[in-house]
Amino acid sequence: MPPGARRTVDLPVALLANHVPVTLPVQVVHGRRNGPTVFLSAAIHGDEILGVEIVRRVLAAPALARLAGTLLAVPIVNAFGFIQHSRYLPDRRDLNRCFPGSANGSLGAQLANLFMTEIVRPSQYGIDLHSAAIHRSNLPQIRADLGDAETRELAIAFGAPVVLHADVRDGSLRQAARDAGTKVLLYEAGEALRFDALAIRAGVRGVLRVLHWLGMVRRKLSADTGATPVQAGSSYWVRAPIGGILRPDWQPGDTVERGQRLAVVADPFGEVEVDVCARDGGLVIGETRLPVVNRGDALVHLARPAEAGAGPVSVRALAEDLDADPLLDEAVLP
Repeated sequence: MPPGARRTVDLPVALLANHVPVTLPVQVVHGRRNGPTVFLSAAIHGDEILGVEIVRRVLAAPALARLAGTLLAVPIVNAFGFIQHSRYLPDRRDLNRCFPGSANGSLGAQLANLFMTEIVRPSQYGIDLHSAAIHRSNLPQIRADLGDAETRELAIAFGAPVVLHADVRDGSLRQAARDAGTKVLLYEAGEALRFDALAIRAGVRGVLRVLHWLGMVRRKLSADTGATPVQAGSSYWVRAPIGGILRPDWQPGDTVERGQRLAVVADPFGEVEVDVCARDGGLVIGETRLPVVNRGDALVHLARPAEAGAGPVSVRALAEDLDADPLLDEAVLP
């Protein structure tokens, strides 16, 4: 492609049973100046649609008009799940456990192999966009290998409220990308099958901030935006001690102390009520959206900040910060 060109390419994946072709659509934005290659992907889990809108808005950003390097944008990796409103592939496999894949394996293995060959290996960096599983919601956050100095700097540059160290899992895109020498950030925000305006805006700004940090876009950053995120070395879920009706006392971004009551689970008659307490202190970064729970269900996700005394994350302050950031052009984010 010549410098300054933009082109959408459909990479063949498979034929459906009725012989309708399924492709992996990629928009290639090739800058006029030299620079790194970065991939931007969403909907590896087909029901995590929030990232699809983030990719669309990034591609419409005026900042890309003077791009240096190359952006490979893949808004829908798992087209099968996306069409069916499902997290999984048709055979119920999780695509994010199929990497690096195989050219002659299962459908998931073949799709993973195609994505690795055409998207990940040609890239030096990547941002993979996710949301919480169905009936859960996540505070905007970056998950990454914070043990790698450059990855940590990228994670902080993204500007999400929380940066969480997350070890790679077998078969995941992040593991396969690391083995291929590509540094990847994983953005988590919102919930499956839903759009969330705050999470989308935070994701768009984060992607553009990373591109700015890499020298790929020249838009001026305001010194008053992009507060230093809370960094956390680990996290844990608090689970329901009994089945029943959940009455939560937490809000996303709250800080809690060890032993603090987070919720009450009661039977439908109100005759039995059990407190749900935090076993350690932490920051609320994820939550269930279902008030009806069974024993053992994950209720609230707490990150353990790396520094003692980390304050709460204000969702309202984040919204005000996004409103003030010049990277979020009105033409892109009305």
